[in-house]
Amino acid sequence: MIRWKITQLGWFNGPSFTTTFTGKFRVPVLKTTVKLNNPFVLHQCCRTMSKTNRTSSASPLVVVKENIDLTDKEKQIFDRLLDVLRHFNLETKLRVAGGWVRDKLLGKECYDIDIALDDLLGREFCEKVNEYLTSTGEETHGIGVIQSNPDQSKHLETARMRLFDVWIDFVNLRSEDYAENSRIPTMQFGSAEQDAYRRDLTINSLFYNINTSSVEDFTGRGLSDLKSGKIVTPLPPKETFLDDPLRVLRAIRFSARFEFEMEEELKVAAADNDVKSAIADKISRERIGHEVDLMVSGNQPAKAMACISDLGLLWVVFTPPKDCEPLISEEHDKVCVRYMDAAWRHMNEAGCNFSDEQRRLYLYASLFIPLRKTVYIDNKKKRVPVVNYIIRNSLKLKASDADDIMRLHNAVEKFLLLIPFVLCKEDERIGEIDWETDTIDVHMSLKLRILLGLLLREIKDFWRPALMISTLLHNNDLSVEVIEGELDKRRQVFREVEQEILKLGLEKVWEVKPLINGKEIMKILELGRGGPVVSEWQRKLLQWQLAYPCGTAEECVDWMTRQTQSKRART
Repeated sequence: MIRWKITQLGWFNGPSFTTTFTGKFRVPVLKTTVKLNNPFVLHQCCRTMSKTNRTSSASPLVVVKENIDLTDKEKQIFDRLLDVLRHFNLETKLRVAGGWVRDKLLGKECYDIDIALDDLLGREFCEKVNEYLTSTGEETHGIGVIQSNPDQSKHLETARMRLFDVWIDFVNLRSEDYAENSRIPTMQFGSAEQDAYRRDLTINSLFYNINTSSVEDFTGRGLSDLKSGKIVTPLPPKETFLDDPLRVLRAIRFSARFEFEMEEELKVAAADNDVKSAIADKISRERIGHEVDLMVSGNQPAKAMACISDLGLLWVVFTPPKDCEPLISEEHDKVCVRYMDAAWRHMNEAGCNFSDEQRRLYLYASLFIPLRKTVYIDNKKKRVPVVNYIIRNSLKLKASDADDIMRLHNAVEKFLLLIPFVLCKEDERIGEIDWETDTIDVHMSLKLRILLGLLLREIKDFWRPALMISTLLHNNDLSVEVIEGELDKRRQVFREVEQEILKLGLEKVWEVKPLINGKEIMKILELGRGGPVVSEWQRKLLQWQLAYPCGTAEECVDWMTRQTQSKRART
């Protein structure tokens, strides 16, 4: 229909479409060339047609560029690679594979360049590059080699080299033969067509031929699926997923990122029990964690998590330990995702400018809100938060990520104690708060500043994300359904508490230096060495500074002296 419309209106230069069939691998290769006078007109045409055809397809029609426009840096890199071919009289075909081609056709910049070679290993070609650099008197570059690991579905050796300050990956094209009763393939050099059919998705199976400066679509579907916004596998989806189960998560990630529609057969295969078992048993947890991290750091994290949940994969991916207390029920699946969705909207509609790291950990903490009080007994008979296990073991993320998410959850609980007093200004009741540590004896009106200050010093730059989660749970007897329905009210609570913190001058309170250091405390107390007594006074003096932000060192010493004299008099 699009071809007919473009042809009818004459929005092209030269022939409208050229179609050739060259494939031998079960499906013909469709090559389409369109030269547009005005690509924006095609965009308008696609938008109009997508509105009139909503009953037949939910997928949007996407504007795809006719040609790939190289940046100066990319041209410099590709010219250098061609120089190597000419220098050694190599007939090697150099193709950029996968995501770079997809993103460039969508008009997006991409710095992840993977070069596929038809007759050399990546390591061998990198050595040729260095030989060429030596012959021209230029500095050679280090070569990194990532070995294949078929047990974890990493079938190809990859070589990496830095050219013109850009990291380039080099890998050979592949074909695969599976021996009977073996899931590990025998790798051989393959054609570009065979390699394309072994890719995860059709939109990632496109090549850019550096030798000919042209886009190649060997599956015959890559360009059309890109234009129609479809997530499809080149081969039957179950076969593709069992070959490398991580492709399930990649399909979800790209579906969420581009807001493309996954075809029904793909969704059925992704939810298949054999595929679920393969995800759990065949893929390293590091690879799973990396893929999830890309989703959470992406532009549609809540949609990605909802898709994982809809396919029944949430606990396959975020595998909890056995014997949790309380038990994780089936309802937790959807509730976790709904909390993350609410937190995502809460953050965006409040206009919070979180850093990438704050945003990422905020979303993880939000996803696991329903599990924040769930624990398990570890090998040392200790009660450990389940969320800590999921981050460290199921996703194999950094230990600091687990620690920060635990700190966020702990800060949330403390904020929930303080928010009512911030909102109601009931200073006389703040003494009723069951805090983890005693506070010094000051007027009730100063207690709130002490407690807020202690909390912010503990959570530091993550106080806003912690506060935002807390305002989702404010009046936490409410269900997630109620929370979703009153996000406006909760954003107002966030703003009120945030403004109170700013008014109290606590925004960067963790940067405040103590007026009296440990040595001075020892001198005042006439102690020969430090210990618990000094630590206790450091805690008390910090609280005094929080209560009296304009106080001087002399006033602090005077207060400390009076406190010690009073204690001696009592004893």
